[in-house]
Amino acid sequence: MHDKLDKFMSEKITIIDERLHQLLSPIDVSATLKSAMTYSVDAGGKRIRPLLVLATLEDLGVESVDAVTVACAVELIHTYSLIHDDLPSMDDDDFRRGKPTNHKVYGEAVAVLAGDALQALAFDGLTRLESTPAEQVVQIIRLLTEAAGAQGMVGGQMLDMEGEAKPLTLTEMETVHVHKTGALLSFSIEAAAILADLNEEKTQKLKEYAWNIGLAFQIKDDILDITATTEELGKTAGSDTLSDKSTYPSLLGLDGAEERLARHHQRAIDSLEFLGTNDSLLSLFADYIVHRKS
Repeated sequence: MHDKLDKFMSEKITIIDERLHQLLSPIDVSATLKSAMTYSVDAGGKRIRPLLVLATLEDLGVESVDAVTVACAVELIHTYSLIHDDLPSMDDDDFRRGKPTNHKVYGEAVAVLAGDALQALAFDGLTRLESTPAEQVVQIIRLLTEAAGAQGMVGGQMLDMEGEAKPLTLTEMETVHVHKTGALLSFSIEAAAILADLNEEKTQKLKEYAWNIGLAFQIKDDILDITATTEELGKTAGSDTLSDKSTYPSLLGLDGAEERLARHHQRAIDSLEFLGTNDSLLSLFADYIVHRKS
């Protein structure tokens, strides 16, 4: 990993984790529910989505005291989605981030409630932003509802489930992933653009970047599912093949998937030309997404 990105991630993950605990700690609820919520938040993960919020603002040279809370909101949504995705009625996974999945520890009912509670906590956090104008707060909340709901992640999950019963075309599969994986990644970039009060032209360039890294992220996941081990991934390797899901390698072959990954990576880099630097954090994140091992 590039030294600049490594330093940035190390510093910011500590700050993100501290803020996540600040959001969780005052909640006065059932000890079991709070334990289940905390378990999945503390399970680790790469924190890509919250880091992208902070990286975008840093590349734009903008400071916001609310940035970390916005970053944590998207991470809470992502964490809730993983709890629900792992349920027996969904993807039925026993491990996530190298640890037993939430329902394996707390049972299915508690896992569902923990996910529900984390989703609500994300929006609660956004109502407590300190310095962002009310109009921009509403914009960010609306953006997250779209990214997380039927028009975004949840809609993508539904398309993914419906696609399990039949082979998908490349266009259909791309639609699934733009919603299921790309929506929250795009939120991270676009929310930062709102906090930065960025003009429409530059915001559009960031949207292009987000769209391309969203697809690149999923293509890389599909490739890793057949090239990495369960230990490397922290979840069951080969699960897509076992469930006969349509993936980029299954449709394009491994070489074809690698070529498509490289194409989206380059397009993401090209969209950042307006930043005027070759080593922006966002460009380094694009490199990290395509070269990661898990």
